[in-house]
Amino acid sequence: MRILIAEDDLTSRTMLSAVLKKAGHEVIATVDGVEALQYLLQADAPKLAILDFMMPEMDGLEVIRKLRALNTPQPTYIIMLTSKGEKRDIITGLDAGADDYLTKPFDVGELSARIEVGRRMVEMQAALIESRKALEYQATHDALTDLLNRRAILQSLTKEISYSNITDNKLLIAMIDIDHFKIINDTYGHQAGDDVLVELARALKSCLNNRASLGRFGGEEFLLVLPLSSQDNPLSLLEHVCRAIQNAHMKTRAGVITITVSIGGACAVDSSSIDEIIGAADTAMYKAKKAGRNCVFLSSECSKFHT
Repeated sequence: MRILIAEDDLTSRTMLSAVLKKAGHEVIATVDGVEALQYLLQADAPKLAILDFMMPEMDGLEVIRKLRALNTPQPTYIIMLTSKGEKRDIITGLDAGADDYLTKPFDVGELSARIEVGRRMVEMQAALIESRKALEYQATHDALTDLLNRRAILQSLTKEISYSNITDNKLLIAMIDIDHFKIINDTYGHQAGDDVLVELARALKSCLNNRASLGRFGGEEFLLVLPLSSQDNPLSLLEHVCRAIQNAHMKTRAGVITITVSIGGACAVDSSSIDEIIGAADTAMYKAKKAGRNCVFLSSECSKFHT
C-alpha cells in the first residue's frame, strides 16, 4: 500500500523508507508538516501516514488536527512518531486524532506490526464505504430497471422544484405509460413483460440528455423530470421520446417486441406542489390515452411555455 512518511531527521526517514519498501509498500517521504499536508490533501492521497511529532514549518500535531477537521468518508490512518519516554506527547497526539504511535528509535518488528494493523483498518474502512454506497444505491434505485425508484424520483422532483423557484427556470414533468401493457404480459408472459420494462428504461435513457432525472413511478409508469432551457420546446421534446420508443425494438426472451407509450406533460409554476404537478401530468397522460395512445398531451400550464 502507499504510505506517507513525514520525518525531518534524515537517518530516521531513510530507515523508515527502507523497511517499508522492503515490505513491499510504496513510500512517499516528506521532510516537514507542510509538505506532508499537501500530499495528504490530494484526491489520491495515501491512506496511511507516519508523522513525526516534532517537525519544522508545521509539526505532526498540527497536521493531525487539520486532517481531522476535514469531513472525509475515509480519514487517513495516522501513526505518530514520538521520542522514547515522551508519554505526554503520545497522549496529546492520540487526543488530537492519531490512530497509533511508535517511539523512536523504532523496532522493525513493532513497526511492521503497527503498519499491518493500519493496513487492515484502511481496508476495512474501504470495504464499509463500498457496502454503504451499495446499500444507498439499492435504496434509491428500482431493482428491475435500475432507474430511480418512486421515492428517489420524488426527492429529485422536490429538489428541482425548489431550484426552479429560486432561479425562475422552467421545469418539465412527464408521466410515461406503456400502452396495452397487460396485453403484453398476457400474450408473451410476465418475464417478457419485465424485459420490456428493462428495455424501455434503456431506450428512455438513451434519448434523454443528462439534465433529465428518470424514475420508475410504479408498474409500467415512468416519471421524467427535466429542467428546460429557453430554447427547449416541451411538446417537441416529449414527441421525440414518444417516436423513439415507437421505433425501438425491445429484445425479450419471447423475441423482439415493439411498444408505444402515452405521455402526459406538465410544467411547474411558482405555486405548484408536488401533488399538483404529478396530478397534472397524470391527467394529461390519460388524455393522451383517450386521444388514441402513442401520443403526447400537455397540461394547460405547460402549453404556455411551448412555442
